[in-house]
Amino acid sequence: MKTKTKIFVTAFSLSIAFLFAQNGKVKKHVLDLDGTSTNIKIQPTMYGIFFEDINFAADGGLYAELIKNRSFEFDEPLTGWKQPNTKTLSPNLDSGFLTIITDKYKTNKNYARITVWNDKNYSLENEGFRGIGLHEGEKYDFSFNLENVSGNISAVTASLLDEKGNTTSTASTIIKGSGWQKYNLVFAPKLTVEKAKLQLTFTGKGVVNMDMISLFPQDTWKGRKGGMRKDLVQKLYDLQPGFLRFPGGCIVEGRTLAERYQWKKTIGKLEDRENLINKWNNGFAHRLTPDYWQSFGLGFFEYFQLAEDLGAEPLPILSCGMACQFNTAELVKMEDLDLYVQDALDLIEFANGDSNTKWGKIRTEMGHPKPFNMKFIGVGNEQWGADYIERYKVFEKAIHAKYPDIKIISGSGPSPDGEFFDYGCKELKKLNAQIVDEHYYNSPEWFMKNAGRYDEYDRSGPKVFAGEYAAQSVGVVKPDNKNNWLTALSEAAFMTGLERNADVVTMTSYAPLFAHADGWQWTPDLIWFNNLTSYATPNYYVQKLFSNNKGTDLIKISENGKPLKGENHLYASAVHDLEKNETIIKIVNTDAEKISVEINPKNIKHASKLTKILLTSSGLSDENNFQTETITPKEEMQTIKKGKFSVEIPANSLVILKLK
Repeated sequence: MKTKTKIFVTAFSLSIAFLFAQNGKVKKHVLDLDGTSTNIKIQPTMYGIFFEDINFAADGGLYAELIKNRSFEFDEPLTGWKQPNTKTLSPNLDSGFLTIITDKYKTNKNYARITVWNDKNYSLENEGFRGIGLHEGEKYDFSFNLENVSGNISAVTASLLDEKGNTTSTASTIIKGSGWQKYNLVFAPKLTVEKAKLQLTFTGKGVVNMDMISLFPQDTWKGRKGGMRKDLVQKLYDLQPGFLRFPGGCIVEGRTLAERYQWKKTIGKLEDRENLINKWNNGFAHRLTPDYWQSFGLGFFEYFQLAEDLGAEPLPILSCGMACQFNTAELVKMEDLDLYVQDALDLIEFANGDSNTKWGKIRTEMGHPKPFNMKFIGVGNEQWGADYIERYKVFEKAIHAKYPDIKIISGSGPSPDGEFFDYGCKELKKLNAQIVDEHYYNSPEWFMKNAGRYDEYDRSGPKVFAGEYAAQSVGVVKPDNKNNWLTALSEAAFMTGLERNADVVTMTSYAPLFAHADGWQWTPDLIWFNNLTSYATPNYYVQKLFSNNKGTDLIKISENGKPLKGENHLYASAVHDLEKNETIIKIVNTDAEKISVEINPKNIKHASKLTKILLTSSGLSDENNFQTETITPKEEMQTIKKGKFSVEIPANSLVILKLK
């Protein structure tokens, strides 16, 4: 995600055509639905998920760890931690103090040395990620590593405090033995708290070292210890995605090459994964977030595992040796590019190699002896210009020399048009690129006007991955952007054009995916969450309806022999689902009045049952929120007779018609 081509959003309103004839009847459209095969398949990857660790999407979000800076690795090692009774300019003989010990030869280089002089007055607290969310009746696993250095500290007590400082749960453990040991406790909160905090106290006087202080809900996705937040993964699962793209996004590139995402540092034991500042830490002046780091508890192994859980193809994106061109634009020299290329080759071995290979063995040791069967890999995020093309050539040659069946995703830059876009597309076509990633962040009006964007694309050129798109209600990188019904409706209109051109467009994904209500940097976003719960936006339900009803084969739907791509504010696409024996029609009406649509089926086996799914709202500025989701799909069924049938399409609506 980054600042895209600036768009100028004028005061926008949907023009209202006179749909009422002089006799006052609703205007009627006659659509021809032709079941004759187009020989165009809807790819299983047509609708997928884009994940990037922006808006606290990983740490503080999908990754269910509740302690911020659990191993004291931030640039400011005490970020997230407080010692309420410890003074800076004092020996603190009436309480105690913490110092940071650093071993620069370790990836997890820091740990806390805690000196307790008065155990009645010393405490250490962690604030979590904008607080710690606790659910009454659930259990939470608490753990820490501790080394007893000196003195007579005999126990550690951990407590969870609510916003008023009241204890909602507490647990203690006896400290025994010497050397580093891991301790495990279980919390059972007595009430639900959105912004709790952790408090640690000690029994006795002395010195201890502590590290990897961790708190997880037991009720994670699939019950995995140290796993993912269940409600967020469930929303992803419900999308029935065809692929999962990870880990971004500009986070792949980093502000500098040193801060790029390096997948090899995100696998293996948790305590050995080197923490890294998040690119979005200070990405936007309107939302500076100095406490935004990556623990990589959600690393490449977990991404592959998540894709497998979702039934989605894994789609990793790797650095091509170019730091973010909106930041430093740092380049690795061509003679030094081999390291980056080798990372790509090693990743394929990690994902697909058997247990006898170097990286396949590591995957096996992490608990997954069966290969992940990765089919796609991305080279760079959204780089542009000759420097990218030069580096892409090297990656493509090396990858396909060793793994000819891997499909490579290349990029056309951050914008859907302009000099760099045109240059990238031209050069990538010359190189016979397989799939080119296009990004669009623009106004709702742009999305509605561009429903026919791919009608004239070269059918012999590269396939298209619509990898990042979202309608911006105010403007790109504007903090006041909303996930309102207008943005969702315009995306639905655009998506009918993507589906109608499924011979060119084979992959699509909205972006960004997640946003924490108190920790976001970018809007709009598909799913919003806080420490306790989450809600789906209207945009999410558009994505879900398309993905859950993608079908297998494209067929034609037209009016007066022409595709429906916005004339009279009407958009449509149609598919067969050969597996379910269904015909599915998607219709979008962006007008302010309802219409009547008569469907004239041809070359289609007679259907007797019609399922109508409606997504709409009375106001274009309407939104869902944490209290209620007012914009959700409504479904009804009816029996239809052979031949033509009519359906009402409400104003400003998306309608899915399923014939069976």
